[in-house]
Formats: sequence, structure tokens, C-alpha cells
Amino acid sequence: MHGSPNGSSGPSAARVDAAAFRSVLSRFATGVVAVTAVDPAPGRPTGLAVNSFTSVSLDPPLVAFCVAHTSRTWPRLRAAGRLCVNILAESQVDVTERLAFGNGDEKFTGIGWSHTPGGAPLISDALAWIECSVEQEHLAGDHMIVVARVHDLAQHHDGPPLIFYNRSYGTFARERD
Repeated sequence: MHGSPNGSSGPSAARVDAAAFRSVLSRFATGVVAVTAVDPAPGRPTGLAVNSFTSVSLDPPLVAFCVAHTSRTWPRLRAAGRLCVNILAESQVDVTERLAFGNGDEKFTGIGWSHTPGGAPLISDALAWIECSVEQEHLAGDHMIVVARVHDLAQHHDGPPLIFYNRSYGTFARERD
């Protein structure tokens, strides 16, 4: 590790180029989830695609994800109370595109879904789901780190996961014995 003990490189540290930063981090493969909720105002489902999702704690059960602080969808999700983190399958690229680029009511057009026990939208054919509620939010640069408490969860089925790598979607191959 370079730099001082607190992680900074001191006053002579060069500014990191945003394009280079994005390019380097695109080499890190991540899973893709859809964070969904019922928008309380119109009573319709809404959501967003997230590739910055992680487990945080087993006791208490916590997960985290990051959302751009400029997101127009996040305030509606936060207001809903219960959220569903849908772990997406390889076949669900269309879901991420709809949630990322759709507007308002369009976001769920053509997406099959049902309700979690707490009422959040559970996307059909997701590999698994996690029902949660916001525990904490932390402003971090141009994003919000959301820590959420898990209330319920289940697996739907096995299958190849949706992976985001080098600015495109895919999956991974694994050899079976």
C-alpha cells in the first residue's frame, strides 16, 4: 500500500482521471440486482438497476447498495418503506434496461412480478430476493451508500446470474464435475 497510514498520498497526490477510473473499475465483474418498491403516491411498482450490491452483516442481517444522489427513482423507493432486492438471472438484461432507461409507469411494462410478504415487487424469474428496509444512508461523493435491514428472503431457482463486466452484460461459465 502506498501513501500515508490514513490512506492519503499527501499533498502531491495526482487527481484521478474520471475516464481512467471508470475504465479500470469496469474490469471488476459484479452481479446485477433490481431494487424495487411500490411507489406510495400512485401505488405502482418502480425500481432501479444496481451493480453495487453487497452483504454487510449477518447479525443483524444487513445489505448495502449505492445509488446516484441525482436519481429521481431513489426518493420514491425510500418513501415506500419495504424494498425488494431482486438478484437477476442472465436472461433478465431487459429488466435492467427497462429499469435504467424507462420512465415512470414504463419501468414495469412487460415485467412480470408479484408481491413479497411485505408488499414489495418481486420480479418473476429472479434467482433470489431479499426484502429489506432502509437502515442508514451515507453520502459518498456522487452516490448515496444505502444500508438496509433484511426482513425476509428466499431463493427462487438456480441458474446463471446476470454479470456486469467491462460495460456489458453477460454471465460466467463454470465447469461441472
